[in-house]
Amino acid sequence: MRFSVTTWNINSVRLRIDIVAKFIKAARPDVLCLQETKCIDDAFPLKRFKRLGYEHIALNGQKGYHGVAIVSRLPFDTTDIRTFCDKIDSRHVSVSFGEKAQLSKPLVLHNFYVPAGGDIPDPALNPKFEHKLQFLDEMKSCEPLHPRGDDRHILVGDLNVAPHENDVWSHKQLLKVVSHTPIETEKLLAAQMHGEWFDIARERIPMSEKVYTWWSYRAADWTVGDRGRRLDHIWVSRALKDSVSDFRITRDARGWERPSDHVPVTAVLEV
Repeated sequence: MRFSVTTWNINSVRLRIDIVAKFIKAARPDVLCLQETKCIDDAFPLKRFKRLGYEHIALNGQKGYHGVAIVSRLPFDTTDIRTFCDKIDSRHVSVSFGEKAQLSKPLVLHNFYVPAGGDIPDPALNPKFEHKLQFLDEMKSCEPLHPRGDDRHILVGDLNVAPHENDVWSHKQLLKVVSHTPIETEKLLAAQMHGEWFDIARERIPMSEKVYTWWSYRAADWTVGDRGRRLDHIWVSRALKDSVSDFRITRDARGWERPSDHVPVTAVLEV
């Protein structure tokens, strides 16, 4: 069975519902994982998604900030929400697919929005950066994020870290910029390694190639200089590593009307 999943930090789902609909109509992923939805669950545009064919929706929202959602054409068997760093700040939601989705073996999908971390890369001076580092540590120690053996798990989201040299436009210039500092990249890669996760982008695209999913709003023209970062990720457990048949980044979406600063990232698996 072909299973496609897209992750996208939409930076307000209500504000950008039209470009979400545009993407859905063109790409038709089975599952769309959104971050930074920025609305309470009762305000989420459920009717619009259901008209588009996405009737199964798992929400973890809050007013004005953060928020994650999984919208799906396939029914869930279970849904779950986890909190990190003892904060109720809507940064995780997970679902499982199984018999209801006509899968022969269960599949678990985690959707994350890791804290951005502010501007100062010093936990002693910046509580937001301290929170981010603690969050990454808790991801490493979180037992449900440690698939083993035949466990078929996918972890997606805006992880707010560009871990490798060619995940940013300039490794040297961004070493002291939040999202690419050595301590952040070390902690994200430690969580990945401890969970035995495989980073699909870097499994399929050589480390020597530049890969971005985010371009700052601060640039008058994001295409000039192409100063991007790869902040949005799709990881799979070992049991799914050889099931990936396609991977793509919808770069053009950064140029759509009233865009998010992130673009959709999609993986296709044979499950």
